[in-house]
Amino acid sequence: MRRFLWALLLVLALALAQKSGGGVGGRPYSPSPPPMSPGPAPVFPTPAPSYPSYPGPVVVYPGGGGGSLGIVPVLVVLGLVLVTAYMVRGLRQAGSHGPYPDGPTASVARLRLALLHRPLVQRTLRRLAEEADTTSAKGLADLLDEAALLLLREEPAWRFGDYQVAAGSEEEVLARFDAWMLEERSKYQETFRHFEGKKHALEAYPAQVEPGGRYLVVSLLLADRRLLPPQSPLTRSRARQALMDLAGSSSFSLLAAYLSWTPEREGEALTEEELLLLYPELEKL
Repeated sequence: MRRFLWALLLVLALALAQKSGGGVGGRPYSPSPPPMSPGPAPVFPTPAPSYPSYPGPVVVYPGGGGGSLGIVPVLVVLGLVLVTAYMVRGLRQAGSHGPYPDGPTASVARLRLALLHRPLVQRTLRRLAEEADTTSAKGLADLLDEAALLLLREEPAWRFGDYQVAAGSEEEVLARFDAWMLEERSKYQETFRHFEGKKHALEAYPAQVEPGGRYLVVSLLLADRRLLPPQSPLTRSRARQALMDLAGSSSFSLLAAYLSWTPEREGEALTEEELLLLYPELEKL
């Protein structure tokens, strides 16, 4: 019974601690080509058979005629095949000694930064979310660049942070990305979202301005075909490096990206108690 009451109180506390929040991102959209209807097969005229005009049988003499290729080209081809096989084997062996010996092909990262609240940062995040192209890999990569730049400029306001990296196949990485994105969205009441080209805003939300509110939390999520290095335990210099790693994604390697922040409405800010209740994994920077 006590455990049930404690869990109920925790849920109520989390619900009361939630304030407004926004998010923007998605996976690159690549439409499949329309189905092609097969047309009629082309009909070509059949050429008339031709026969040699000279009488008598044709005799072919084996051996050193002018049209014979000989054995030298065969040896050259075999040599090229062997060299290629050794190169591929060497590359595989070299890759097996990297930081991910199990051979994952992608990674996913989540960076959270709690910084001192400024309305200008909230407005800038909302503008980035409004203007972002969330349907293309280039648009999502540009969104990460602009968000990382904004956070780097706000470094003096950083107070807490958390950074996590996981590696695996593309399917595993995207599954973890979806789970982390859902977790981020559960931390706040979603007052704005721009996801894969679709926008939703909750205009009727009343801002909850409370005394003691000081913090704004910004989260960056990235699933990428690169193997991102971990940065743990998180320090200021490692947080800077993590931002640079996330901003290094390109339209060729990006699988999915998401930027979220809370509070989203101007005037709202998280108290330190709300911050630690909602994000217990944060480390002091």
